[in-house]
Amino acid sequence: MAMRFGRLDLNLLVALDALLTEKSVSLAADRLCLSQSATSSALGRLREYFGDDLLVVKGRQMILTSRAEELIEPVRAVLEQVRTTIAIAPPFDPATADRVVRIMASDYSTQVVLADTLAELSHEAPNMRFEIQPMTDNPVESVERSYIDLLLTIDFAISPDHPSQIVFEDDHVVVGDSRNPALQGEVTKELYFELGHVTARFNRARMPAFEEWFVRRQKQQRRIEVVSPTFLTLPGLLVGTKRIATMHRRLAEQVIKTYPLVMRELPFAMPPIREAVQWHITNNNDSALRWVVERLTTIASRSVARPNNIVLIVPSEEAQRDQLAVHFMADSKTR
Repeated sequence: MAMRFGRLDLNLLVALDALLTEKSVSLAADRLCLSQSATSSALGRLREYFGDDLLVVKGRQMILTSRAEELIEPVRAVLEQVRTTIAIAPPFDPATADRVVRIMASDYSTQVVLADTLAELSHEAPNMRFEIQPMTDNPVESVERSYIDLLLTIDFAISPDHPSQIVFEDDHVVVGDSRNPALQGEVTKELYFELGHVTARFNRARMPAFEEWFVRRQKQQRRIEVVSPTFLTLPGLLVGTKRIATMHRRLAEQVIKTYPLVMRELPFAMPPIREAVQWHITNNNDSALRWVVERLTTIASRSVARPNNIVLIVPSEEAQRDQLAVHFMADSKTR
């Protein structure tokens, strides 16, 4: 559909600029990637609008009329203004950016990566503001409806319909009270399943954390003695008990510094989780959001050194991980 200003089709301004520059229908057609007949038609409409021939034949070449000469600079200036103000987004400057960014994230992601990121961004982008929203039963819907700008969640739960980026990986460890005699040494698989467990389930659907879901998939039975609504309440529920929790390593590294807890390695292989950030496809060129994602990923990558025992996902195992994702999401939807 042509955009018009008065009776002028603004799409013709580009053709006019080419004609005024090249002083030739055929050369202007090449520049515009149009046929010669289409360019001649454009010239005809321009002549009609301006009431002037614009280009006239003189000998073997075309020359500009005086009216056409007058139009060269104004047309070029208009197109340059369009290019600089509309076609090309202004550069993003975090130091002066004034923006609210809404992020949906779990308390775990907020604690282990968002807190450090937002602390750094407070210096780099002092006028930007951030709103962290709790996870809902259907976080992708919040992306679809543009209720949030960024979704930070396990990669199994993101949508294939919108852009995303892996932010960090994390594995799981066993955490329990430091005075628990059972945790004075290595935790064996037998001991792991003998002890009582504390786990987290979320929202009205009582969605299990990945660690609980994975253990169930292995047909292993744990004795769940306490169910918590958040990741951050797990540490306090372990203190003074003989219970254990299977916790993300990044979170465990933090809580053992402030609680009388110890961390032990998991006695069996469990795939690491991958936290991804996702945004609506219409925001793919939003330079502010892309900058936040870049800083988030950079800061997350230096937060914790990769432990020696982490189970790496190599390319040949991606199919197995994809299969896990299918089962995880299918099970989530049936709850």
